[in-house]
Amino acid sequence: MILFRISQPSPQFNALLQQTLPMLVGLLAIMGNQLIDNAFIGQLGEQPLAVVGYSLPVYQLIIGIQVGIGVATTACASAALGAGKTNYARQLGAIVLGLGSVLVTIVCTLLWYYQETIASILGADNSLYPLLRSYWLPWLFSCWLGALLHLGYCICRSFGQALIPGKVMVLSSIINLILDPVLIFYFDLNLAGAAWATCIAFGIGLIVIFRSIIASYFLMLPVNTQVVRKGVKAITQTTLPAMLSQFLPPLSAIFVTMIIAGYGNSAIGAWGLANRLEYILIILVLALTMALPQMVGRLKGEKNYRDIQSLVKNALLFVVSLQCVFAVVIWLSADLFVQLLTHEQGVQAVVEQYLMMVPISYGSLGVCMISISVCNAIGLPRTGLVISIVRLFICYLPLVWLGVELYGLTGVFIGACLGNLICGLMAWQVLSKYLNKFNTNLELTLPAEQSAKPIAQANTQS
Repeated sequence: MILFRISQPSPQFNALLQQTLPMLVGLLAIMGNQLIDNAFIGQLGEQPLAVVGYSLPVYQLIIGIQVGIGVATTACASAALGAGKTNYARQLGAIVLGLGSVLVTIVCTLLWYYQETIASILGADNSLYPLLRSYWLPWLFSCWLGALLHLGYCICRSFGQALIPGKVMVLSSIINLILDPVLIFYFDLNLAGAAWATCIAFGIGLIVIFRSIIASYFLMLPVNTQVVRKGVKAITQTTLPAMLSQFLPPLSAIFVTMIIAGYGNSAIGAWGLANRLEYILIILVLALTMALPQMVGRLKGEKNYRDIQSLVKNALLFVVSLQCVFAVVIWLSADLFVQLLTHEQGVQAVVEQYLMMVPISYGSLGVCMISISVCNAIGLPRTGLVISIVRLFICYLPLVWLGVELYGLTGVFIGACLGNLICGLMAWQVLSKYLNKFNTNLELTLPAEQSAKPIAQANTQS
């Protein structure tokens, strides 16, 4: 189905791909490393895989916080830069860094204190608690370091610098990959060794990224309390809806994990592995959601809404087309994938079933994710939140529940696939409505000569 008229890729879209490429390489390094990390953990047996599976919804919660704050950073700072307020954009970066570090510290501390209660709610067996305790201390520390690292990436991207974050992602992934087998097997730290390897890699990444940020003058201490109040207000208005939007996926992941827990540790381990695979398979979408807001924010600051519309449409068409190709490749090679990742036959069967059903819906999922990202960037975070609510609580969870009732564990994958397909169509309808509205308002308010400016002239002004 063609959702919109195919247009010639704009110079902005070509620039978007240039910004996306470093993030794509960096994310590929991170996700590939996580997958190899999972393969090492898989050699330790079923229980360590189960602990990782139960930790996944909690990890998504922390990711939701850091991404929500990061969205606010990119949206506010890039819009300020587009309006020519460079010093204010630098001060926003410092404000976000302070707020984010405090918030993530509080959350990680609470998660450590209530770890057994959380694991019990998710359906973990008491026999997993000792392994859980030894893993969660270094793992939560790595999550804290990763959140600060993510904020550093967002500050760089706000200023149009995607190469440095991409390099740091690759560097930290290589360090992690080298340290994993050493700490897990040589020093006999087992599951905790994987987490400590991540801590060391992220710590080195933090040093590199913030040395670059300081050297590039991307940060500036607020000049007075008025700037702090103004910055906090602007960030909060975007952060709260964006953060709530990011909280919804881990909340749904908790419900799905509780459902799958009824099928045993093997199913939980497979579900955790399948989710790692999903991040790999939608890596292009993730890279675009990181690169797109900065460009959309700048165009918004310039009040160049027509180019925003063209840029977003080309990005969505690109994503849908490429994800369909990925789905076919995965469908043809699912058996090879699972054999490389784990030797547990029960886990292999579940993961293979997942790969045969769900990836075909990733193009539609990408439309939904990019729509939410664009809504945040153009100053409509509440609309992005509504799209997230509709996706999870009207499309995804009800269909997963219905699938389980009708087909058991297989029904989880059927429901997830259908939920992704439906939510993508709905998200595009909502986003296209606002993009068309922006374009119409621009034509009504600008003289004919100005509204018809060529893209090249807009680029010269920026």
